[in-house]
Amino acid sequence: MKQQRRTILTSAGAFAMLAALGLISHADALAAEAQPGFDAKSFADAVKAIGGPGADSKDILLTSPEIAENGAVVPLSVSSAIPDTQSIYIFVEKNPNPLSASFTFPAGTDPSVTTRVKMGESSRITVVVKAGGKLYTTSRETKVTLGGCGG
Repeated sequence: MKQQRRTILTSAGAFAMLAALGLISHADALAAEAQPGFDAKSFADAVKAIGGPGADSKDILLTSPEIAENGAVVPLSVSSAIPDTQSIYIFVEKNPNPLSASFTFPAGTDPSVTTRVKMGESSRITVVVKAGGKLYTTSRETKVTLGGCGG
């Protein structure tokens, strides 16, 4: 319990110091709360909240296992070769909240992400990339043998 408390206090202190120095704003520190789509309960609503699914693109590389042994930790990586990539959104269609992650990239940053998502059941993983004010998409089916979202 002490270690968890110490971690929370250290993180809060770091954010307070960055905000005091003007390196991040209060809005930046709470950006996850303001992101549209995270509270959507259906895949269609979540995609609509970010502006629509976009056009299919072969310039987005989505890597995920064909079969995930444990839905609680499904590794995946996404990279975009589309110029001027601004954001990457990761959706798991059959999850209770389909929008699993959102990443924003400053100009000049390599738009590449490696993360883990929770999957309640076998589902299609869809990635939407915002680049140059337009949306592009790709997807891949991943089977889960042991549920992760409450299973």
